[in-house]
Amino acid sequence: MLLKKIYTELARLSEYGKSLSLLLARLVLAYGFYKPAMMKWNDIGSVAEWFGSIGIPFPTLNAYMAAGTEAIGVVLLTLGLLTRVISLPLIIVMIVAIVTVHLPHGFSAGANGFEIPLYYMLFLFILFTHGAGKFSVDRLLFKDKN
Repeated sequence: MLLKKIYTELARLSEYGKSLSLLLARLVLAYGFYKPAMMKWNDIGSVAEWFGSIGIPFPTLNAYMAAGTEAIGVVLLTLGLLTRVISLPLIIVMIVAIVTVHLPHGFSAGANGFEIPLYYMLFLFILFTHGAGKFSVDRLLFKDKN
């Protein structure tokens, strides 16, 4: 069957792009977390006040935890270091952002909806399940073949 042969060959060839796609996903996510992390750190007091105003418990602690997780995430995702580990707390940050800020606005990113944090969560889940790829410190340290 010609279609089956074409599909099988395409699947085989696509494996060569796997590590490049994981690298690009890590870099795009790191870039996406950079500005929010820096904005939080530059005015952590205001972030804590805002967290309190939207009902987040222990707002100062949670402001530092969110800003710290995002900042550490930028570094680790860029390097591809402990990628599977950092993906989990970043997913939690996105869940909190969706529930506390974005959900009432619906799906659309243009209306400050949960579209973008959802995409971040999906990218992070892919990194959690597939690893950082060849172009990563994880590969050097842990011989992670994914």
